[in-house]
Amino acid sequence: MPELPEVETVRRGLERLVVGRRIERCRVLTAKSFSPGDGAVVEGAVVTGARRRAKLLALDLDNGLVLLVHLKMTGQLVVRGRESWGAGHPSDSLVDALPDRSTRVIFDLDDGSRLFFNDQRKFGWMRCLPAADAAELEFVKRLGPEPLDANPWPEFRRRARRHERAVVKAVILDQSVVAGIGNIYADEALWAARVHPSSRVADLSDRKLRAILDAARAVMEESIELGGSTDRNYVDAEGKRGAYLDFAKVFRREGQACPRCGGAIVKTRVAGRGTHLCPRCQRLRRASGPGSA
Repeated sequence: MPELPEVETVRRGLERLVVGRRIERCRVLTAKSFSPGDGAVVEGAVVTGARRRAKLLALDLDNGLVLLVHLKMTGQLVVRGRESWGAGHPSDSLVDALPDRSTRVIFDLDDGSRLFFNDQRKFGWMRCLPAADAAELEFVKRLGPEPLDANPWPEFRRRARRHERAVVKAVILDQSVVAGIGNIYADEALWAARVHPSSRVADLSDRKLRAILDAARAVMEESIELGGSTDRNYVDAEGKRGAYLDFAKVFRREGQACPRCGGAIVKTRVAGRGTHLCPRCQRLRRASGPGSA
């Protein structure tokens, strides 16, 4: 599954190449991926914006509708025209002739280019809804604040403090607490904040909680600049694999020296997920009272 920076790089590519274009024709090849009825209502509409909420992409249309796109595990968005662009799971569909057997939806645009939605495993989906209805989708309403927003701290604190007895890694992976943080960025943020992933929220001060959020924001912004992190599965808006993992401090670094203290990085399991940390500078401490660490 892509993480927030990967989806953000896709959004930026769509903003550059698709916003301002009119959808002349939509061909739905796989009804599971996009309803043919929804395909018909987008024809003639101009794309006016490209947004992201957590890992969900949203293309605003000038007819009052929103085209929602979730790439899931193997989705791709590819533009072919005067410029070729592809983002998503790095299969040959990014570079070979399209449509191919993974193509689910084709949008013909008014500049002669085409936007292809490819998905090998058919887990990804598109939906077209009125803008007001899209905002009221239950899973969207449950999402926590965006870590890249101007001031996510007050809402993040309020939601995190509901889970005082939980371990902090589980809490920051909970999309209803904060949106878009996945396993890579959780490990990196906790290392940067010098917090052990198994620490209970009750044992962390507000200062430490804020340090975790600020660190997650910083590593995500760095990752976006480097084209995303998931080098095996996702590529950036220019079709290049993300480079962030080349610079990660602990993720996939087990057995190597911690770049901060020189201790050995270990891999364990926390909250059911593979977890990378430095035991020397991310020591597990139990505080005497809630929020006192």
